[in-house]
Amino acid sequence: MGGGFNAKDFRAALAILPRDSAILRRSTEMQMGRLSTHVLDTAHGRPGAGMQFALYRLQGEGREVIAEGVTTKDGRAPADLLSETDYRPGRYQLVYQVAAYFRALGVTLPEPPFLEEVTLSFGLGEDAHYHVPLLVSPFGYTTYRGS
Repeated sequence: MGGGFNAKDFRAALAILPRDSAILRRSTEMQMGRLSTHVLDTAHGRPGAGMQFALYRLQGEGREVIAEGVTTKDGRAPADLLSETDYRPGRYQLVYQVAAYFRALGVTLPEPPFLEEVTLSFGLGEDAHYHVPLLVSPFGYTTYRGS
């Protein structure tokens, strides 16, 4: 049988504890399923503050908007894009408005820009913290699964 104790079992166990429980306080330090992002402007060597982004959940041939926002002064999304309560395994896309960001900084871009937007398609499986950084310039980008 060997089912084991999974994250859902853990959450259910936490729900019955008194709010002032030491176990409950320590459990908030444990990582459960969630998603975060941040942008680094590699052309200027600083955080990508003020970049618009959107998170989509892919469903068949369609997609559903899950979160939208603008990065903060440190280039991060203002909150987790998926909290542990909203987390669901599946396929997702993060779309960043790269050309609008660089234009707002006064960068002259060709018309049409090489990168109008950057779309990252990825899958979330295990119940864990996923961090998706975007390192970007007007002419290139990279990403990875961060921590």
